[in-house]
Amino acid sequence: MNDPAVTATGLRKSFGRKQAVAGLDLMAPRGSIYGVLGPNGAGKTTSLRILMGIIEPDAGERRVLGALRPREVSDRIGYLPEERGLYPSMKARDAIAFMGALRGLDWREGRRRGAEMLEATGLNVPPGEKIRNLSKGMAQLVQLIGSMVHRPDLLVLDEPFSGLDPVNQEKLEALIIGERDRGATVLFSTHVMAHAQRLCDRLAIIAGGERRFEGTVDEARALLPMQAQLTPRRDAPGTDTLLPPGAVRSGQAYLFDVPPEGIEPVLERLIASGQGVASLSVERPALHDVFVKLVREAGA
Repeated sequence: MNDPAVTATGLRKSFGRKQAVAGLDLMAPRGSIYGVLGPNGAGKTTSLRILMGIIEPDAGERRVLGALRPREVSDRIGYLPEERGLYPSMKARDAIAFMGALRGLDWREGRRRGAEMLEATGLNVPPGEKIRNLSKGMAQLVQLIGSMVHRPDLLVLDEPFSGLDPVNQEKLEALIIGERDRGATVLFSTHVMAHAQRLCDRLAIIAGGERRFEGTVDEARALLPMQAQLTPRRDAPGTDTLLPPGAVRSGQAYLFDVPPEGIEPVLERLIASGQGVASLSVERPALHDVFVKLVREAGA
């Protein structure tokens, strides 16, 4: 088994009296998409900056691409910071080449790759168009391409979907999947659960600077019971007494958590009472529901 691309053990960081990161542990396998999820102010950006070597932790250890000092492997890392910024007078392909050159990529090769990647991703951005003439979303995607033009082994994206419309969000998701399929490890932060649920091979949920969960999306969703929506064939007084405690009526249907013994005893009671079942759906809770529960439990 390959060593993880990124590990963090007991990371801590305070700014004055505020503790931004409080003993964070995480592990991102190589060749995976790993999400760092948390509400605003949870310590996501600080954690990523520690992993990048931009700031040093007060305590704990991180290992990035096998190095204890992330800056030793900086040319193998691509980084999209939360604060976006490109030189407005630069042409799109030159901005991409410039970012690649900062990571050791030859300037001419960067311009060639930049033009090629702009065309391949379908962004409809002429390579010679200046940044000042692009929409905010287009400029953000140009900066993203610049962070990956040198074909990094690790791509770190801080809130990459922020400010993008749904169409450009889809394009960004495709770029992220393409990098993973190329063999890179993608580490990104977000507080939007829909992207994480679609993209992540593994994820960590943090709140209050601490990790509250680490695992796969399915493992996270399994933390909560299955959700049932049931409509009786013949609704009659006392229906709620046949359903699990906490059942809530919504129109003609009842919503409730599936009890540990399963849905079958509920159906048997309804059938025996003569009320029957007109419709039934049972679904695993969304990642959003798990996220909200863990964050609330953390008091964040």
